[in-house]
Amino acid sequence: MFEKPNFILFFFGISVNVKVLKDKNMGSRRKNKLVYFVLLSFFCTFAIQMKKKIVLILTMLLSVLIIGAQNESPNAKQARRIMNTAYDRVFGPQGSTLTYHVNIIGLYKTQGTIWFKEKKQRFSDERVDTWNDGKTAFMAYRKKKTVEIHHANSEKKDKYSGRFKFSLDDFNYSVATDPEGLMITMKQKKNAKGTIKEVRALLAQRTYAPIRLRLKVAFFWTTITVSDFHSGDIDDRIFVFPKEKYASGWKFVDKR
Repeated sequence: MFEKPNFILFFFGISVNVKVLKDKNMGSRRKNKLVYFVLLSFFCTFAIQMKKKIVLILTMLLSVLIIGAQNESPNAKQARRIMNTAYDRVFGPQGSTLTYHVNIIGLYKTQGTIWFKEKKQRFSDERVDTWNDGKTAFMAYRKKKTVEIHHANSEKKDKYSGRFKFSLDDFNYSVATDPEGLMITMKQKKNAKGTIKEVRALLAQRTYAPIRLRLKVAFFWTTITVSDFHSGDIDDRIFVFPKEKYASGWKFVDKR
């Protein structure tokens, strides 16, 4: 805790105070003043040393932050800026819609149309129609004639939803030109906890609209091809479950 000079000063102060207290020829008022003086000198010296240490620590931390910022290349900054813009165009408050084609290593294929608006979501494919208003999710399975009700953020509402977790801060970024537009490559950082290890996002050159995504989850790749993308003018009523449409002949299962 103490450097050598402070360590010596500490025990010197103690020895002086003990001798002063044992001296019967010295008045009590004088003793108190001398004791206070020695203790004050010690703490002033200690405070100065600690101040130096704190300044040194802060300097080191700032140096690390500055070096980290300098290590982020202009290409990485540009890639992150482009991805932020693309992400906001899809999931922002203006809303968006697109048609998607999904292929998970040939084992699972589906296509459909999806609408986004911040935490709200609506999609429709060959097996299910879903409505998610940000609080409650309704999933109408055509073949089973069953409507499942889930909490909006529940992973149980779809067997694949929990496999695709990520945050934009989980990745290191780079961008390169591509014959079809811009290719953004996102590689997961070492300590990130998301399930997606790598993303290769092909975006339109000027609008940054999504064209194709390749996602690496564990050891397999998922390809999502996008068409008919539109951002803006998405009505909130799209995300409201039309209960009257399923009032007859459908079974409701509440899984909340």
